[in-house]
Amino acid sequence: MTTDSFRLDGKLAAITGAGSGIGKSIAQRFAAAGATICILDSNQNAAQAVAEQIVSAGGRARPFHCDVSDQKTTVEVFAAVAREGPLHILVNNAGVSHIGNLETTVEADFDRIYRVNIKGMYNCMYSAIAQLKANGGGAILNLASVAGSAGIADRFAYSMSKGAVIAMTFSVAKDYLPHNVRCNCISPARVHTPFVDDYLRRNYPGKEQEMFEKLAKSAPIGRMAEPDEVAALALFLCSDEARFITGVDYPIDGGFVNLRG
Repeated sequence: MTTDSFRLDGKLAAITGAGSGIGKSIAQRFAAAGATICILDSNQNAAQAVAEQIVSAGGRARPFHCDVSDQKTTVEVFAAVAREGPLHILVNNAGVSHIGNLETTVEADFDRIYRVNIKGMYNCMYSAIAQLKANGGGAILNLASVAGSAGIADRFAYSMSKGAVIAMTFSVAKDYLPHNVRCNCISPARVHTPFVDDYLRRNYPGKEQEMFEKLAKSAPIGRMAEPDEVAALALFLCSDEARFITGVDYPIDGGFVNLRG
């Protein structure tokens, strides 16, 4: 490995849900590695703020307002992305969470999870694949979850959606081998993002720290992941160093899947 390893110079990357959390860290890490970043987020102000931070740090980024659950909108946004240059990387990070088992998951919540976490990823890959093929190939990285392959209590709809993400990843990887398009996914366990802090404030007022410690210790390693640790794995998988890797689901879970119990 040299100091030039994991560089993305000359590459254009579209990252969904990049206005906060893991997506923001991925955008910043990719920009620092030389990529031009298209920040897609349903929160236009958040996307703008991240783009400005990247530019201020000497990188290149442009925000795009995008509701990934709407195919017409997503197709139009990716047409605008194409005007920025040849697309090389798509990171499907946008997603929503839900807590509940089969009986407590109402239809509206199930449909929302489906629209964003499953249809949203389909819409983005559908909108980007022709560009990647035309540009000689590229990398697609989908954000799944350990919930998609391991039994986790009270995550019925969320687990369903992330299992679908893993299956879509394998299917796309297989179908687009002839076009030099690699497709992998990352399955994190709990990651310390603003979502976690907001969840604890809403559901455990006055007991936020106690519950945070309980959640953190669910991983054998004894803590939650940091967004930048997920971003580091994302950078590797989207770089040329990973050019022999496709059709793989990578857990980044502090031993959650294999070392519990």
